[in-house]
Amino acid sequence: MDHPENAEEYKGLQVNAGVDQPEQVNPYYRRKKRRQLTVSDYVEGILKGDITMLSQAVTLVESVLPEHHAVAQEVIEKCLPHTGQSVRIGISGVPGAGKSTSIDVFGLHVLKEYGGKLAVLAIDPSSERTKGSILGDKTRMEKLAVHPDAFIRPSPSAGSLGGVARKTRETIVLCEAAGFDKIFVETVGVGQSETACHSMVDFFLLIQLAGTGDELQGIKRGIMEMADGIIINKCDGDNIHAAQLAATHFRNALHLFPAPESGWTPRVLTYSGYYDIGIKEIWDMVYEYIAFVRENGYFQYRRNEQAKYWMYETINQALHDEFYHNPAIAAAIEQKERQVLGGELTSFTAASQLLAMRGKK
Repeated sequence: MDHPENAEEYKGLQVNAGVDQPEQVNPYYRRKKRRQLTVSDYVEGILKGDITMLSQAVTLVESVLPEHHAVAQEVIEKCLPHTGQSVRIGISGVPGAGKSTSIDVFGLHVLKEYGGKLAVLAIDPSSERTKGSILGDKTRMEKLAVHPDAFIRPSPSAGSLGGVARKTRETIVLCEAAGFDKIFVETVGVGQSETACHSMVDFFLLIQLAGTGDELQGIKRGIMEMADGIIINKCDGDNIHAAQLAATHFRNALHLFPAPESGWTPRVLTYSGYYDIGIKEIWDMVYEYIAFVRENGYFQYRRNEQAKYWMYETINQALHDEFYHNPAIAAAIEQKERQVLGGELTSFTAASQLLAMRGKK
């Protein structure tokens, strides 16, 4: 193909055609077909603490293919007897509060002071347009990412309600079976995700910033009621006074709420994730809470309530999938939609008619 620059209007300019490029792929190369892993392979690898096998199992759990779903559930069932021994910490906060940077510092402190192994499940928001995720949280956890006793797994929210990945609960089970006795679950920080995160962790840590207006929002119910501890980040330099003032406002707001079921009084602390200031006090608080709820029996009660909650959530999800994958409903749903838009049916009547078709194939 001749270059357009060689046309008459470009006098004095000559572009050579160059040499023919060889094939990019070696014609003699034959890719070896990867061996299909069995349930026993996954379970054996996970119980040995094989990070590669754990990662592949998590990918299997996150897959939407029906054949993968069946294998994943079998792997989870076989791993279940080896779980339940970890401390699960939920970490949330508004975007930009420094969650990833804080987790990097928190993780190093916990591993140094308490030993064991740490798994970080970072939930990354998926684009509503492209459905893709950056999955870049690991790049902000530079030191923790190379620690031999840490496992960081960014997962896409994949459109799940509130931004918490639908399969995070199952991933926790796999990580516990692999020997991780400390698990951080980082949410997207979009509001509703905190409810789902709270239903799968033992301690819910809320990261806030000073001067963002959240001090006034603190008197509102919701996420403030779920927090077992509130920490104000970036308490350093010229921001120390503002952070301490914000902490005072949050403490005053917490007094307006009824006492939590656990009997624990949530605390408000300040720290600097960037300068590693106040980290010890935060984790002294977390482990004091864990000891407190273990002693009064609330720890196991909350675990039982969470298991029941996720049973119903799984039922709801299965009913949702069954409804939308029903061939009869799939064929009729567009017609009902047109009738609603044309004013022939109300939204409620159309929904009732579609729901009445559930038993049809």
